[in-house]
Amino acid sequence: MKATHLYLLLQVFLSASVLVHTFAPLNLAVGVGALLWRKIDSYLHETCHPKWIALDATGLQVDLGNKMFGQHIASRIILQAVNEFMTNDNPKKPLVLSLHGSSGTGKNFVSQLIADNIYKEGMDSNFVHMFTSTLHFPHSSHLDTYKSQLQQWIKGNVSNCAQSMFIFDEMDKMHPSLIDSIKPYLDYYHKLDGVSYRKAIFIFLSNAGGEIIAQTALDFWKAGRDREKIELKDLETLLSLEAFNNKKSGLSHSSLIDNNLVDFFVPFLPLEYRHVVQCVMAEMKARGLRPDRGVADRLAKDVVYFPKSERVFSSQGCKTIEKKLKFYL
Repeated sequence: MKATHLYLLLQVFLSASVLVHTFAPLNLAVGVGALLWRKIDSYLHETCHPKWIALDATGLQVDLGNKMFGQHIASRIILQAVNEFMTNDNPKKPLVLSLHGSSGTGKNFVSQLIADNIYKEGMDSNFVHMFTSTLHFPHSSHLDTYKSQLQQWIKGNVSNCAQSMFIFDEMDKMHPSLIDSIKPYLDYYHKLDGVSYRKAIFIFLSNAGGEIIAQTALDFWKAGRDREKIELKDLETLLSLEAFNNKKSGLSHSSLIDNNLVDFFVPFLPLEYRHVVQCVMAEMKARGLRPDRGVADRLAKDVVYFPKSERVFSSQGCKTIEKKLKFYL
């Protein structure tokens, strides 16, 4: 908050306090003073209030269009799903998105964009919670403890703010029984133990299905078909089946899939050379540098591509761009 705004708020508070203390009984003065202080505090500290939590639909659309490269399916589905959910005052269940694709294609990044355009504090919001399987749930021998802790964490945070967001990274490495332990919070219940989870958002990130997505994109490329012609219907059923049947997917035989609790299986396509160039140009701009196509081309050419003979798709998407860029400037 700007210092001038804070100064004005304090002036209002002090002036009102003087007037109340002068012309009103003590109890009323204390009550009004407390109310004014809470008003000031809400400007300084994040609260579960529309001032801090509200969808900027235009901002999300612009960010997806200008910062997400090569992901026409994901951008369209995410914009539509998030917009419809956030503008629904009475959703029947939480929003559950399962994002699939190989490393570096933008799954983590798009989660950040969603958070940035809903929460004023973005990923730093007290109401955005991220779990990484290998960090937070590393030992299979502690599954019962993890289940209890995760359930209590979700319940506690949604009790504190109904519009909480939970991001689960590395879902393909998460134990299926641990995933199933959060099923009740994703279902069509009005309330569980007095708590409603209907306004929460759950985002799952997984590399599972990356090979199927890449093969579909490669088939389109070999047939000379534009990748922008790939549609959700070409991949969604394959992704849900892969996630359910693949023992390494995390969602293997999961009740989340059995009970149709995942709203969208969102595919992230492998990135081509032109998309890597766009990533480099965007990274230069983000650093306050003038985007240089020559630098972008040199870096993009040094990225590893597959299949080896055709070199169509970047093996790591744009994941290494940030660290590599300084060597090309």
